[in-house]
Amino acid sequence: MSSATPNDPFSRLTAHADSPSDGPTDPPMQVDYRGTQGPLFRLGLKTALLTLVTLGLYRFWAKTRVRKYFWSATAPGGDPMEYTGNGLEKLLGFLIAVAFLAVYLGLFQLLLMFAGLSLLSGSGSGQDTALQIAASQATLVAVFPFIFYAQYRARRYILSRTRWRGVRFGVEPAAWGYVWRATGHWILTILSLGLLLPRQTFLLEKYKIDRTWYGNARFEQHGRWQSLYPAMKHYFIAAAAMAIPALLAASSGQPVWLVLTFFGALWFYYAVVYYSVASFRIMAETKRLGNTVQFTSTPRGAKVFWTYVLGGLLSSTCAGMVFSAFFIIAGNFLGSSDLFAVEDLTEFDGLADFGLAEAIGIFMVFVGYIMMLVLYGVFALIFVRQPVLEHYVQETQILNPAALDDIQQRSRDEMVEAEGFADALDVGAAI
Repeated sequence: MSSATPNDPFSRLTAHADSPSDGPTDPPMQVDYRGTQGPLFRLGLKTALLTLVTLGLYRFWAKTRVRKYFWSATAPGGDPMEYTGNGLEKLLGFLIAVAFLAVYLGLFQLLLMFAGLSLLSGSGSGQDTALQIAASQATLVAVFPFIFYAQYRARRYILSRTRWRGVRFGVEPAAWGYVWRATGHWILTILSLGLLLPRQTFLLEKYKIDRTWYGNARFEQHGRWQSLYPAMKHYFIAAAAMAIPALLAASSGQPVWLVLTFFGALWFYYAVVYYSVASFRIMAETKRLGNTVQFTSTPRGAKVFWTYVLGGLLSSTCAGMVFSAFFIIAGNFLGSSDLFAVEDLTEFDGLADFGLAEAIGIFMVFVGYIMMLVLYGVFALIFVRQPVLEHYVQETQILNPAALDDIQQRSRDEMVEAEGFADALDVGAAI
């Protein structure tokens, strides 16, 4: 039974015959978010600098620490979530993924060579260039299944390392089944020009949810994929906003109509965000845990969209100000030197005219550029990722929460013991 009001159109579309007939009898459980900007900024800056100093090696531990922060800040019913993953698992998973992909792509390139295609050979002629383009596209297509594989494996790893009230989450081993389904759904969606996107979204989500556990209780995704079509309304608006001006420009010969297609493209970006939020909201109301626990979530597409836009602009501005400060300092060194005072380039004597001031100035520009990239990621954490997560969390409630007390820990951790140590590694995220 959905918690939506009778006048809510989503409640009529997401009704399902298999849903429990009796509604929740106890007050809903609110999910709280306790994260703040200050601690997250310090954590993000510290881990980003350590990643920079270690030439990227620390990024596995950095991602783990940020993930632990987000998990502990999310507290359903006042009890925080717990993430038990570690950086070493992610590093080993990365090495396994790199070795696997190197062998796979090497074998694939051998097959292309036998077929007369190669990325590495060619005389520069038009025919050889076309063959190289075909080889690169074939390689890209060959990698796509492992993207879907990575998505499922990353989800499985993350949930196997997630606990709440001491009880583990888990996902059944079904990555290759997800690969074939995701590949087929994407093909159908492309052939249908996007009209079957709701079918793809719903059925892939159902495949994952129906194989997800919390303790000894299994999640189930009810509902119908047709219920997601209202979430696509802005896709249709954006398509019309781009297609109609283009047709008018072609028929009238006035390029001014093409300017309006730009606004359609902007609307398309909003449509992507709105569909993601609305489809999440619709499917959340038809999720079940143990056929008793239900959920309701009411995130707003407009709020998430403007968080992305304004948060991205604010992150870029703050990072750009840091680069500007370094650039001004560099300008003082370069301006005081004789390097740019040479009016005749024939008088420039190369490294002989390149002194300490010039070296410091160029070094400051380089440092400023690196710091801009580092700080943009840190500012994006506090201005984009955390506000979006906070909005989703605070708009979510758990119905029939008393049934959660009856859920017990499973007898063993399926993620580790079922398929061995290698499957416990974060191979999916590494790919």
